[in-house]
Amino acid sequence: MYNDGLVTCTARELVIRRYYFPLASAKRIPYGRIRGLQQVPLSRVGGRWRIWGSGDFVHYFNLDPGRVDKSVAFVLDLGARVKPVITPDDPERLLAALAEHRIPVTRG
Repeated sequence: MYNDGLVTCTARELVIRRYYFPLASAKRIPYGRIRGLQQVPLSRVGGRWRIWGSGDFVHYFNLDPGRVDKSVAFVLDLGARVKPVITPDDPERLLAALAEHRIPVTRG
């Protein structure tokens, strides 16, 4: 599976730690709820400096102080207006773990 401390793929669900403000508790998403995953580049205006929360009320980032040094993000489609955005430490390993659960990925 995959675990970098903030994003974890278990046998049944994707766990995003430090998700909810101000409690920093985890969001647990069963794989069956994930409609798709979009890989997007992080840029200065595209989330790299967003440490926690949302700037547009659609994309929601968990608390990740290391995000400023990352270049790739994944937007989860859960069929709702708000889309969680994760920035794993090892994007390729995360993709491999999600592929085992047949999560479709698009690259944008």
